[in-house]
Amino acid sequence: MAVRKARFTELSFELGSLEVAAAESACFDCGAGSVTFIDAHDDPVLEPLPGEFRLWPSTHLLALFTDCPDPLVLAASLAARLGIPAGLIRVHALEDRVWEREWLRDFHAMRFGRRLWVCPRHESVSEPDAVIVRMDPGLAFGTGTHPTTALCLEWLDAHLAVGDIAIDYGCGSGVLAVAAGLLGAREVHCFDIDPQALTAARENAAANGLGSRVQVHESPDTLPRGADVVMANILSGPLCELAARLTGLVRVQGALVLAGLLTAQCSEVTHAYRACFDMRPFREREGWVGLSGRRRACIPSAPNAP
Repeated sequence: MAVRKARFTELSFELGSLEVAAAESACFDCGAGSVTFIDAHDDPVLEPLPGEFRLWPSTHLLALFTDCPDPLVLAASLAARLGIPAGLIRVHALEDRVWEREWLRDFHAMRFGRRLWVCPRHESVSEPDAVIVRMDPGLAFGTGTHPTTALCLEWLDAHLAVGDIAIDYGCGSGVLAVAAGLLGAREVHCFDIDPQALTAARENAAANGLGSRVQVHESPDTLPRGADVVMANILSGPLCELAARLTGLVRVQGALVLAGLLTAQCSEVTHAYRACFDMRPFREREGWVGLSGRRRACIPSAPNAP
């Protein structure tokens, strides 16, 4: 079988019983520029915890190579390293394109609530009173396409007051922080455990003219206390673990907005914040729920309280 030469060559195979790290290493040892794992049969997998790597029951590995002189020889070499027949590896030639623009073709302006929009830089919004977050997809999580991000953006559009001090805990791309700043918050503070997210948040804030108003923190210990609004769009487990820390960031009568949890996890998260908040669902999207509540005087926990 003859394979036409191309700028990029994609080799793919079903992972099966192969060990993830070994398969990935074999691809990189053969010169792969990137390795991607994809779902072969549309099986659901919940969002992983920080540092956790989950795969689907049936997973394909895609390895991308640049300037490959003989793709079939490359496939045979990779098969030998993996210990599988060469016929199980599919070879696909890819034409050279402007890849950084290719993946933007399906990303369009999105509206959240009455006036808030997230818009890629190659599009425009003509609504006269639109508040527009300019943002292209990047390495960090968050452009509004995920239901949990959309829930938080809709809450901000409806409830953020001009002059508020806001905190985005687990900021990802910084989309919530940028939205808060454009909606009139006088100060916005961001934190994330991922250094790439901090870089993305800084760049996106600057690109939206908020470089001085959005402050990115490398440690949660430097976040200010007494904020008017604290948002945390992470996972239910970390939300429960961070209850004391997040509570301490919110002023009395300030708002706490929590997302990243499924419907079945609402009770657990609500219980974790019961001492200082009466958390209530404000909206649900595709099985994901957003919770919000106003801080009140905290009820001391009784000894040995569950």
